[in-house]
Amino acid sequence: MTVNRGAGEVCGESPFDAIMRGKRSGSHIMRRLLTILAVTSLALSVSAFAGRTAAAQTPAKELFGAMAEPAPLAARAIGSYAKGCLAGGVALPINGPAWQVMRLSRNRNWGHPKLVGLLERIAVGAQSEGWPGLLVGDLAQPRGGPMTSGHASHQIGLDADIWLTPMPNRTLIPEERETISAVSMLKDGTRQVDPARWSDAHARLIRLAARQPEVDRIFVHPGIKQELCRTAGNDRAWLRKVRPWWGHHYHFHVRIDCPGGSAGCTPQGAPPAGDGCGEELAWWLSDEPWTPSDTPAKPKPPLTLTDLPRECRMVLDARGAPVFGVHPAPPPNPLRRSG
Repeated sequence: MTVNRGAGEVCGESPFDAIMRGKRSGSHIMRRLLTILAVTSLALSVSAFAGRTAAAQTPAKELFGAMAEPAPLAARAIGSYAKGCLAGGVALPINGPAWQVMRLSRNRNWGHPKLVGLLERIAVGAQSEGWPGLLVGDLAQPRGGPMTSGHASHQIGLDADIWLTPMPNRTLIPEERETISAVSMLKDGTRQVDPARWSDAHARLIRLAARQPEVDRIFVHPGIKQELCRTAGNDRAWLRKVRPWWGHHYHFHVRIDCPGGSAGCTPQGAPPAGDGCGEELAWWLSDEPWTPSDTPAKPKPPLTLTDLPRECRMVLDARGAPVFGVHPAPPPNPLRRSG
């Protein structure tokens, strides 16, 4: 007798066996799919872990230096002035009624809104003190963090450099903003101010900045501090904020306090009491601070992301930022120069 086999039968197999074989085959396919999904998920996890590990080992200055835009988060200074980052930074406009931003190719005209507002206010107020307008140097990178060159601080959007060269009475073109140099206030080869370069207007500008309640410190060369001490008269309270430091004879460095709402911002602490015009300044003007050590300090390794507050990972990862492990360089800038 001939048996009419259904399409699902094979030779020697009953219809029941064929049905069960189909079920077993479907179960096998499902198991394979689940295995593939598990392997894929594991691979993605490993890849993400590897990316984060690579980011953690990459110098933080490379990660933050690649950020062309600010983190779209609430404004917040995170960490300390020399070890932190900036959320919700805003740009100081490159041109204002009383200021112009220099070195545009660096993209360092970003800061906490409190800093940007302060600079705008100082710029306008300085005109009534006889200063034509501010030439503004570096603030911070769009998301703060360690810089690719030039500064140890300026990381949390609360520091700004103001040139001691007054703004000209015209708008500088981009090329000029890259090539014009600030002028030193010192006599060549000395630690004293050159009276041919320094003026009362310089002193009034620094005094105006120091009197602002947000300002924590202003860093200047010891020779400039000496001149300010000499000419301050009886109004000397503001001198406490003016602190001598290496460099800073081409510009002065404004630092503001941690703003409200910046949980995790580490303040520096109040400057020492007094006007700072005594023994401390005398030490700065002596040879000791300027004499190289017989045993130079070993160079410190660059900061990595693990050295910064944990929130700085969130700042880098915020919407619009490259993902970890994929940090393309910013688009080329025709004005960018090395050095």
